[in-house]
Amino acid sequence: MIANFDVATGEVVAPTVGPRRTEEDFARPIAQTLATDPEAPWLFIVEQLNTHKSEALGRLVPEACGIKEDLGAKEQRGRLQSMSTRAEFLSDVSHRIHFLSTPKHTSWLNHIELWCSLVVRRLLRRGNFTSVEDLRERILAFIAYFNKTMAKPFTWTYKGRPLTV
Repeated sequence: MIANFDVATGEVVAPTVGPRRTEEDFARPIAQTLATDPEAPWLFIVEQLNTHKSEALGRLVPEACGIKEDLGAKEQRGRLQSMSTRAEFLSDVSHRIHFLSTPKHTSWLNHIELWCSLVVRRLLRRGNFTSVEDLRERILAFIAYFNKTMAKPFTWTYKGRPLTV
């Protein structure tokens, strides 16, 4: 499952449920989300997956932003050369569309991860699915139901104890 979570409304946007998680599979819902308001500024908060620093995103963002510079080629040169050069380009705050990567091992900061734990608790745990297609349909139905009846922004708080040395 790949989905975007609108932190302002609590809705899941452009979900896809498929057999794999390639860079194209991740870029597609990003493009669908951008299409909902093509001129808006966008900030995507993502974790450290390689698909979040992909060539597909490295081509999608400049196209959507109207950036005309030569970006180079994957594994050869320029901004598309490596994951680190693509990550740097994608996180450039001067672009209308940019990405912010959470630090490693901080899934609790990422609202889509919080939402995924809700899916596990409310749908998947103790679920009985007759096929992969049944699972896919039930996840998409749950997302539609969630957006219609339960969507609201998460109130994130930290109640941990201070670290002691």
